[in-house]
Amino acid sequence: MPKAGDLIVATVQFTDTADVKTRPAVVLFEEFGNVVIAGVTSNLKMKGIPLTKSEGAIKDSVIKLNYIFTISNEMVSKVILHLSKEKKRLVFEELSKRLDGLKT
Repeated sequence: MPKAGDLIVATVQFTDTADVKTRPAVVLFEEFGNVVIAGVTSNLKMKGIPLTKSEGAIKDSVIKLNYIFTISNEMVSKVILHLSKEKKRLVFEELSKRLDGLKT
């Protein structure tokens, strides 16, 4: 079962079509068989949190916090690595900034 901070390979659906593709993603949390993930891309021109080969990524990549969705546990094919404590903190801080508008 994937845990928060795992970099995984999963089958995901594209937002603009019904097509699916195997893609890397970071697990934000898992609950009741559902896994909430943030997409990862090797397109370094995209905005997000950098993830480098020296950190264990297959390619230098970017964690895209604007691309969050839910998949089932069955869609996770493998865990590649677990993010460092510092990288998890960066993900948390960036998500917190984006969710700040929900405060009342």
